[in-house]
Amino acid sequence: MARRDIYAARHILARNLRRLRRAQKMTQEQLANAAGLRQALISELESGKLDVRIDTLSRLAMALGSSMAELFDETRRG
Repeated sequence: MARRDIYAARHILARNLRRLRRAQKMTQEQLANAAGLRQALISELESGKLDVRIDTLSRLAMALGSSMAELFDETRRG
């Protein structure tokens, strides 16, 4: 995978993670607690600064009542 593809995937994840969290009316801290993660990790993911493990994606999707596929849906904006 090319570097720009990795950057694009991070950007899509960041956008969708923020959108889904806000749709649930959750703060970063509330999402972190629901997923058993640190708030700083949520912040870094939402800013596209960090690579993420599959198990972390799964925890986030479950905490948001979503799927991992939706975290990477390129058609969703907002």
